Amino acid sequence: MSIRRSSGLIGAVALALALTGCGSSDGGSDDSGKGGTREFAADNGKIKIPSDPKRVVATGYAVPVMIEAHAPLVGVSSWKRGEPMMSKQDLATYEKLPKVAGEQAAETNYEAVAEAKPDLIVIGVPAPVLGDIDVKRLESIAPVVAIGPTVPSMWREQSRQQADAAGALKKFDAIQDTYEAKAAKLAEKYKNVLPKLKLGHVGAYGESAKGTWQREFGRSWGTNIAEDVGAKYYGKVKKKGPGSRAVSEYPSLEELPDALGTADAITYSVNADGSVPQPVKYVMESKLWKNLPAVKAGKTYPIRYTEAATYGQAMQTLDAIDTSLAPLLKR
Repeated sequence: MSIRRSSGLIGAVALALALTGCGSSDGGSDDSGKGGTREFAADNGKIKIPSDPKRVVATGYAVPVMIEAHAPLVGVSSWKRGEPMMSKQDLATYEKLPKVAGEQAAETNYEAVAEAKPDLIVIGVPAPVLGDIDVKRLESIAPVVAIGPTVPSMWREQSRQQADAAGALKKFDAIQDTYEAKAAKLAEKYKNVLPKLKLGHVGAYGESAKGTWQREFGRSWGTNIAEDVGAKYYGKVKKKGPGSRAVSEYPSLEELPDALGTADAITYSVNADGSVPQPVKYVMESKLWKNLPAVKAGKTYPIRYTEAATYGQAMQTLDAIDTSLAPLLKR
C-alpha cells in the first residue's frame, strides 16, 4: 500500500486540517469545459480558481513543487534555500523563470506579478506570514490560493495540494510513486536493524549564542524522511508550539545527557555539501556530546537534505540516509 493511501496519512491529514483550517480541492468545478472554474479549499478560504490554469505564479515552498510537477509557471519567488536540492533540469528552469518576489514574503513585487499575467497565484508560506503579503492586491490580479507549511512532515500533503491547484497532479503523482517505491525498498533493506534502534536527532536550528540546541522528534525536518524507511525517534516535545515547534524543541546544552543519554544511535543534520552547520558543531564540540553512550559507541550518523519538501528532493534525502546508515548493516 502506498504512503499516500495509508491509514497513518489519514491521521496526519486530520492534524493538518486542525492546525491550518485548510483542505484540498473538492475535485468539482462550476464548468467542466475548458476555461471553467472550480472551488478550491486553501489556508485563505474556499477560492474559485481556473479548472485548467495556464499561467501560474508560485512563491515560497510552492516553487520547487511546481517546478518538479511541470506546472505552467510564468513567475516564482526567489528560493535560494532549495537550490542545492534541485536537479540540474529543475535548477535551470528555476533560474530562467522571472523572479516576482524575494526570499521573504514581504519582498513580493506586485508590479512584477501583474506583468506576468497569471491566471492563478499559489502562495506557499506559513499562515502567520500571510500578514506580510497584500493578498487583496494579489487577488486583483488573479485568484490566490495560500497553502503553507505547518508540521514539517506535512510537506507531502501540502505539496500535493499545491500541484492540484495548478492542475499538475499527473507528473506529481508519478514522482510520488517513485519516492514511495524507493522508500519501501530501503525499509526492507534496513528492516532488521533500523526499527530496533531508539534514535535521537540534533537539528540545524539551535542557537549557540543562547546556549541552546535543537532536538527534533518524529515528523520533524531531520526525522520525517528517515521514518519512511523505518527509523523510530523517541520522546516528545515538553511544551508544544505552532508549526515545527510541535515536533522539536530547544533545550540548553546542559540538558544534552538527559535528552539523548538513552539513545541507541543519533542522527544529525548537515549541509547539502556534507559540512556540519554551526548549531550542530556547537553540540558536537562539547564534552557532554562526547560522553553520550551513542557517541562513544560510534553510532552517530549525518543526514543531508533534511529540508526536503518535495518528493523529488526527498529522494536525494533517501540516498543520503542510505549512505549514512550503511554501517548499521555491517555491525
